[in-house]
Amino acid sequence: MSTNQIISKVWSFCNTLRDDGVSYGDYLEQLTYLLFLKMAHEYTKPPYNRTLPIPPEYGWQSLTVLKGAELEGHYTTMLRELGKGKGILGQIFTKSQNKIQDPAKLYKLVQLIDAENWTLMDADVKGDIYEGLLEKNAEDTKSGAGQYFTPRPLISAMVACVRPEPLKTIADPACGTGGFFLSAYDFITHNHSLDKEAKRFLKFNTFWGNEIVAGTRRLALMNLFLHNIGDIDSDNSISPADALIAPPAQRYDYVLANPPFGKKSSQTFTNEAGEQEKEDLTYNRQDFWATTSNKQLNFVQHIRAMLKPTGQAAVVLPDNVLFEGGAGETVRKRLLETTDVHTILRLPTGIFYANGVKANVVFFDNKPSSKEHQTREIWFYDYRTNVHHTLKKNPLRLEHLQDFVTCYNPANRHQRTETWHPTNNPEGRWRKYPYEEIITRDKTSLDITWLKDKSLADLDNLPDPDELAEEIVENLESALEGFRAIIAQLKK
Repeated sequence: MSTNQIISKVWSFCNTLRDDGVSYGDYLEQLTYLLFLKMAHEYTKPPYNRTLPIPPEYGWQSLTVLKGAELEGHYTTMLRELGKGKGILGQIFTKSQNKIQDPAKLYKLVQLIDAENWTLMDADVKGDIYEGLLEKNAEDTKSGAGQYFTPRPLISAMVACVRPEPLKTIADPACGTGGFFLSAYDFITHNHSLDKEAKRFLKFNTFWGNEIVAGTRRLALMNLFLHNIGDIDSDNSISPADALIAPPAQRYDYVLANPPFGKKSSQTFTNEAGEQEKEDLTYNRQDFWATTSNKQLNFVQHIRAMLKPTGQAAVVLPDNVLFEGGAGETVRKRLLETTDVHTILRLPTGIFYANGVKANVVFFDNKPSSKEHQTREIWFYDYRTNVHHTLKKNPLRLEHLQDFVTCYNPANRHQRTETWHPTNNPEGRWRKYPYEEIITRDKTSLDITWLKDKSLADLDNLPDPDELAEEIVENLESALEGFRAIIAQLKK
């Protein structure tokens, strides 16, 4: 069967299950369980002949000989028992449940997966199938899965700027479904000739992450495995622990991340009246510059702590991190002093699956301790003003960010040329500001823009009505998030 035929079958069966009320997320989970078991079975056969820690009574073949209620019952028991296993086996099946209630549909899905030899299939093909399902799942806004899925064109542009090298470590403290790891893996394999040692390091020792949501972590583990990162019986490199709890156990060469949206870290508990309450989490860490319950500010501080003295970071951050006072100002000042914050990309709305997000990519390089401030100047690329994207009609593509990557000049970022000029090109999107000017701004704000918004002045070039409506909805939702935060503080 051709690649396109396999993809078509996987998609069509997904749509069939959706008619029964099975969401993309539920389908993804079931596909993950069954794919893992089928590939494990293939690894026990020639030419691999491997011994894997899956009890024979719960191996793949035990599913292929059953039908009807007997198959459904066995599958449900299998998921529960495999969740007790160790290593990646137990992690894949942790808290697993059967979401396909129609035994006939379950039987057809087993047969669909059994018909292919997945271990012989190219990693790009398996990966494309799975990544496609992950993106489709992210588009299902009601499920909330979009908050764990960073747009792949944005990730590709960030990785193209950072240019990760072989035999170096890459971390993501909130890795979602593993998008940054996959893009970095592709960049390294496509741009470097790897010897045996480099290939092994890339497979087993390059990537390290955290993901506290069990279902999302399961998808990340399978996504990496299908892309040839890690192995079916190796220790996984994605921890379920909250990355912010304690200082990092090791330092990394690169951190690529899109920390979760939402300003507050919180935990839910039951009060004396038996009601559910939320309490803001404040991380009291001695290596942090400021103690705050602001989730993004804590991630900024943690990411800086994760870097080796020569480490590099590229992080997606919401606007409030660039202008908020109090702890925000403290963190920005210390970041400018201790690292080289050299580039900020202002992102447009309409590119994230979580609505109402106004975000930026902040690039900074860690530096050894010094009495002098490490940031000399910051280059800004404004890809927000007068830019309109929507998820369906005008989605973000890599070519939209190509001008930014060119201006960034990844080959030698110390040789850059502004496209902005006060008289010759006041509409230029690429402009630098010296440290001395930034440090005098109110609250050391990095929320800088110089372009005029033409959307109201130029009525002939207004976006389509549906695009305008989507933008209005996003702005309203962003404002509502701010009001909710204020109400939560007032209630205290």
